[in-house]
Amino acid sequence: MGTKGAIGNADGGHGSSAVIPPGSYAVISPCRNECKLIGRTLDSMLAQTHKPQRWVIVDDGSTDETPSILADYASRVPWITVVTRRDRGHRAVGPGVVEAFYDGLDHVDLDAVEQIAKLDLDLDLPPRYFEILCTRLSETPRHGAVSGKPYARDAAGRLVSERRGDEMSVGMTKLWRVDCFRDIGGIVRAVMWDAIDCHTARMKGWAPRSWDEPELRFEHLRPMGSSQSGIHEGRRRHGRGQWYMGSDPLFYLATCLFRMTERPYVTGGLAMLAGYLGAAVTGAPRHPDAPLRAFIRRFQRRALLVGKRRAVEAIEAERAHLWRQNTAGASA
Repeated sequence: MGTKGAIGNADGGHGSSAVIPPGSYAVISPCRNECKLIGRTLDSMLAQTHKPQRWVIVDDGSTDETPSILADYASRVPWITVVTRRDRGHRAVGPGVVEAFYDGLDHVDLDAVEQIAKLDLDLDLPPRYFEILCTRLSETPRHGAVSGKPYARDAAGRLVSERRGDEMSVGMTKLWRVDCFRDIGGIVRAVMWDAIDCHTARMKGWAPRSWDEPELRFEHLRPMGSSQSGIHEGRRRHGRGQWYMGSDPLFYLATCLFRMTERPYVTGGLAMLAGYLGAAVTGAPRHPDAPLRAFIRRFQRRALLVGKRRAVEAIEAERAHLWRQNTAGASA
């Protein structure tokens, strides 16, 4: 897996002599045809109490009004940079988003910031979102990868939690400590990259987190697991991604049953299970890191026996020495 700017700076160098400001961060945002939603994300970022040193927005071949909206904001905000990719003819989730992310990362000097974020452009963030997350990463470096919690509006217009575990940081707005991002080798070019990075980090001794607090709750303007082909295809894609990641069958069955209790009721969970089983039956590829797949399955089986919270606490206690070794080596 190539990581380009994940290891060096934007020019391929290392060891910048500049002092890195505490809590400084850069943001990378892949997007395509987001003209109906993008304004809310842009305005919520401009309203942040702690602004990024740089925000690289990668336009992945938009054919709507997105480019003109981005050009307008970039002309007025000096820390916004727009990078344009050619039109591939369709929206590409998973690997396509990660490819666009890495195109943006080529324009960021990771030696000049303490933290790096991936941010989707279909979100509405509370104003202290990055202030709080950057502070927590600075105060507790072991967390490594953090986020708030996504909420979406139901048919009655009420904000409802998308119910994400506290032990994972969410992919639509994820903030990594640069040391953690480098230690895990960046993110994989595959569906489920935003879970694989957390599992990889925990395996290496880090402790990813997300918090469900009023000032860290953001509105997800597009439903979790949705797709340009419909929400059921998005859920099937999730199942295929879980197969790729190496998830334990019993654990994933429990996950599918859990998701049947939310919209689209029953059928959403069934679509997730169909995606997983379809990938299994056809012998779809799995993540090439066999020890990571084994680590994920052990964690999931432990969670089935003792609960997720206790499983996370035990694993993080067992692997704390790895984090101390890694960070000691990085600072040597």
